[in-house]
Amino acid sequence: MKFWIFMFIMNLLIPIIMIIFGKLFIKNAPKSINMAYGYRTSMSMKNKDTWSYAHKLFGGIWHKLGFVLLILSIIASLFTINRSENIISTVTLIIQTTEMIVLILPIFYVEKKLKNTFDSDGNRKSIEDIK
Repeated sequence: MKFWIFMFIMNLLIPIIMIIFGKLFIKNAPKSINMAYGYRTSMSMKNKDTWSYAHKLFGGIWHKLGFVLLILSIIASLFTINRSENIISTVTLIIQTTEMIVLILPIFYVEKKLKNTFDSDGNRKSIEDIK
């Protein structure tokens, strides 16, 4: 049972981190553009407007997906109670691989939205340009 508890906690780490950082990015994105902390891509770091836009969008997605992953991870983990360590390990590998994919996928969406909303210099496109 100790192994199951440890793996259960490990399965919850990524969703909890996504929820916390998602909420943090929505409410309080890093004030200045920096290379140490935040949603750092070449497009998001063009100026303060792209920086704020990317953090609010990315934070909202991570916050929502974090809750979805948390619920799914709990449910999947519950099916492994009193199972062998091999089954628990295999299910944990599947859960954590899925979590890592879901953790990374929003980057592609946010980058697409940034490119649709801003030009290559980081200026907001006019409504005619977006259509």
